[in-house]
Amino acid sequence: MSFLKQIARNNDRDWFKENKGIYDTSQQEFKDFVFTLGEKMKAHDVLDDSGTKIYRIYRDVRFSKDKTPYNLHRSAHFTRASESRRGGYYLRVEPGASVIAGGFWRPNPEDLNLIRKQIEQNPDELREILNSDNIEQYFGNLEGEKVKTAPKGYTKDHPAIDLLRHKGFILVHNFTDEEVLSNDFIDKASEGFSKMRPFLDYMTEIVTTDLNGESLIEQ
Repeated sequence: MSFLKQIARNNDRDWFKENKGIYDTSQQEFKDFVFTLGEKMKAHDVLDDSGTKIYRIYRDVRFSKDKTPYNLHRSAHFTRASESRRGGYYLRVEPGASVIAGGFWRPNPEDLNLIRKQIEQNPDELREILNSDNIEQYFGNLEGEKVKTAPKGYTKDHPAIDLLRHKGFILVHNFTDEEVLSNDFIDKASEGFSKMRPFLDYMTEIVTTDLNGESLIEQ
């Protein structure tokens, strides 16, 4: 957090080069945290270690009007293991904007079509999960990119249009800086991720079965 506050005030290559040692220490601390968090999460889910990714501090500025070279946050992604556990977990540490998130960020067109078909056929089960105390009180509303009115093939007055408009299906929980800096933040993050399991498991069921409930996973 200290390094991120410094880079926010000095987002240029000369400062970064002069203070590379501070970055290296910060980078190792974040790597250690992500590794330990991943190990702790294995108590409530099965992760694919090869799919754990720590995102670079360096921004891709090729197509951006903002040419500042460094991100003001550190982030990581954890992948669930095997076709029977779809979706993923995301961590972002940023002064004033730290979050954990999880779900299906940008499903491919085939998966998105199947998700919408399943929701159209029976939205109640997903609503029940989203409205459960563990999810509604901790994460709030389902987030993710949406179409403006209605996706192709659906009317804007469809009873489940609020769900069908989604192109991404994400749960997000925010943390204060004080929480991030507390000694038990790693436990809080792991516990938060564990609350996502019913949602991730149900969404996995949606994208791995056809409309008749038959598995699409090759045996």
